Amino acid sequence: MSFPARPLLFTLPAEPAHRLTIRLLAGWASAGLPFAPQPPALPVTVAGITFANPLGLAAGVDKDGRAIDGFLALGFGHVEIGTLTPLPQPGNPRPRLFRLVADRAVINRMGFNNAGLAAALPRAERARRRGVLGINIGANKDAADRIADYEHGVAGAACVSDYVTINISSPNTQGLRDLQHGPALVELLARAAGARGTTPLFLKVAPDLDHRQVDAIARAAIDAGIDALIVGNTTTARFTLASPNAGESGGLSGAPLAALARRRLADFRTATGGALPLIAVGGIGDAGEAYARIRAGASLVQLYTALVYGGPGLPARLLRDLAALLARDGFATVAEATGTDS
Repeated sequence: MSFPARPLLFTLPAEPAHRLTIRLLAGWASAGLPFAPQPPALPVTVAGITFANPLGLAAGVDKDGRAIDGFLALGFGHVEIGTLTPLPQPGNPRPRLFRLVADRAVINRMGFNNAGLAAALPRAERARRRGVLGINIGANKDAADRIADYEHGVAGAACVSDYVTINISSPNTQGLRDLQHGPALVELLARAAGARGTTPLFLKVAPDLDHRQVDAIARAAIDAGIDALIVGNTTTARFTLASPNAGESGGLSGAPLAALARRRLADFRTATGGALPLIAVGGIGDAGEAYARIRAGASLVQLYTALVYGGPGLPARLLRDLAALLARDGFATVAEATGTDS
């Protein structure tokens, strides 16, 4: 069995190509066929969890947990499935996923499409999991009480995963980002923390925040005992883009997001004073950018859009090059490099 080259996948519309990739990776893992070479070990400990390396698969790629083992076989130290909602939902109308090839970017307005928590959790339990598994939780679009949805999701996912992420950063569910602010955030974090048992709880926030909002979120997360912050998600901002699909609505991800995501990571490093581990996501496509985020304060980094353009060999290449950068600068571990530029 061979994995299809990018040109073959790019003959398909973006969403069918994504589904095909998931099926192929799930089939590869179930057949027991390894990917090689395995990347060098770069262990990191966050929230009491030991990650074999700092590179993770961001939520949104494998929403329903169908290819956990396949993605781990690519070299990722952790895989975050979801976003999962308590009830299945179809998401927003198609088309809703667009490649911006000239910009090495993607615009999506998926809208938390998933088969629901109850369908995904048994798959997560069956996975062999040669790495860390996170489950990313959201609220149903039409929920009467969205905070109750998060509370329910955290309780269910905490029984299966190594960590649970509360996702209030998506721009594609109307009003969801309102939970990032004020009394709603405080209540959400308190109820989620009460539902997680002893499982570490992470919070994923948007890059589209000002300094006042960053400070308030950092304080609320520390006060609630959140174990790490994931910074950030797609952006509703638009930059100078060359691709025909640049005018589509939704969240923008990929290379154009890098500078904004890097600034927001630095803001959260300052706001938390290093008291909370940070996980960087957004615009990371090579070892140089991953290393820059680590030096800016990230303990872990995550990929999504870069895989579309870099292919399945990207994780191993990135980790090999990251190990070389650490060695070049005299760092024996990722932790030694974390925050050295902050």
